[in-house]
Amino acid sequence: MDAKEIAERYEQVLERIASAAQRAGRRAEDVCLVVVTKGQPLEKVMAVVKAGARDLGENYPEEGVAKMDALGRADLRWHMIGHIQKRKARLVAERYAFVHSLDSARLAVRLERRAAETNRVLPVLLEFNVGGEESKFGWRAADESVWESLLPEVEAILQNPHLAVQGVMTVPPPVAEPEQARPYFQKLRRLRDFLARHFPQADWRHLSMGMSADYEVAVEEGATFVRVGTAILGARVYKK
Repeated sequence: MDAKEIAERYEQVLERIASAAQRAGRRAEDVCLVVVTKGQPLEKVMAVVKAGARDLGENYPEEGVAKMDALGRADLRWHMIGHIQKRKARLVAERYAFVHSLDSARLAVRLERRAAETNRVLPVLLEFNVGGEESKFGWRAADESVWESLLPEVEAILQNPHLAVQGVMTVPPPVAEPEQARPYFQKLRRLRDFLARHFPQADWRHLSMGMSADYEVAVEEGATFVRVGTAILGARVYKK
């Protein structure tokens, strides 16, 4: 895939986001497209940045930092969207602009400590597993009857002065049709609203949900971040 095709696909995704937002009575500018560069060569990342992308998402801290250093651009906002191992907390807190995948109180303690060391406030989203998959990270929230039990940990995380909780994130189960993802997005939105009722002093503006296969449905259901990679950059290339 060449730079021209990447630019065309990037614009197509933006147009589809705008159309989905319009269908839902929303503004397109209220949805941030995070281009997922996981497993993609630097040439493709450069091409999508040239096309206008400024928000880039990575699953592995070191891979993202290598691209940050290679590009050397201060106008890019890098999002950590994958599971963060405890020993990678320092790297994430130092180098990433936004964390979508805060998935435990223990990780919150580590990120708080590292952010404090660098004297910064790190914007974070709380990751919830609303699909019930054993393989997925995040607080288990598929059963709405357990939501009350999540409140003490959420309250504790909100006390960290160097972590700015700004909403919630999920990775739903894979589906055959985009429409099948809608119930998971609706559930995350209900969970966000539930948390906002219990902690009205906190900032719950963001819903990070929707990927290449289902981002239009996610936008219709209120997503403020969609994380799209292969629909723009094509298949990932993994080193053997």
